[in-house]
Formats: sequence, C-alpha cells, structure tokens
Amino acid sequence: MKRVSDKYIITKDMDWEVLGGGVSRKFLGYDNQIMMVRVKFDKGALGAPHQHFHTQATFCVSGKFEFEIDGVKQIVEAGDGVYIEPNLLHSAVCLEEGELIDTFSPVREDFLTGDGPSYFGDKES
Repeated sequence: MKRVSDKYIITKDMDWEVLGGGVSRKFLGYDNQIMMVRVKFDKGALGAPHQHFHTQATFCVSGKFEFEIDGVKQIVEAGDGVYIEPNLLHSAVCLEEGELIDTFSPVREDFLTGDGPSYFGDKES
C-alpha cells in the first residue's frame, strides 16, 4: 500500500472511483497525517449516519447538502464549510448534485486499503 500521494495530482487524468449510491471520489493528496478527497454526489445520494476518530473539514464546491452533525441539521451550499470533531455522529444527503472536498486528519487508512465506506447507500427516494 502506497503511504504518500504523488506531489501533483492532475484530476483530469484520473477516473472517478465509484463508491455506490450515487457517490464517487478522487484522492487529492495524503500522507500519514492528512488526506484530502474530492467527492461527487448525485442528487439524493446519502452519506448515512456514521462516526470516525478522524477530524474532518469539508468544503462545498458545488451543489446543496443537508448535513446533520451531533443531532443538528444545516443546509450547506457552494462556498460553505463544515467542521466535524472526532467521534461525532454525522450524515449528509445531497439535495442538489454537487461536489465536496473532504479533508481528514489523520489519513483515512480504510480508504487506502480499498475498503469502500459502508455509509454510502442507496439514493434517497
């Protein structure tokens, strides 16, 4: 397993990794301390409730999402950010097709091993 990303990540040369449920991703850079991931959501795609020990900061590039963090819901649109403390239960539903940039510290080992996150499921009806 590669422990550090390339110095330059040219996304136009990369295929989207399909995670299911209308969600795809591309890794934008990582080492043992940090990981940045570009995530594309179809309208209605869900990030089911989950938690992890990583600190997460997310930037909404496009679209509209309803996040729920520790029981509090908030609509997030292009230009907005989200901060998720370690171990807080959180989820998201994509209200309008869009993309997020997720940053995690430390690196999400589960992403690198090829184990797709189990919290991306069927799209919402």
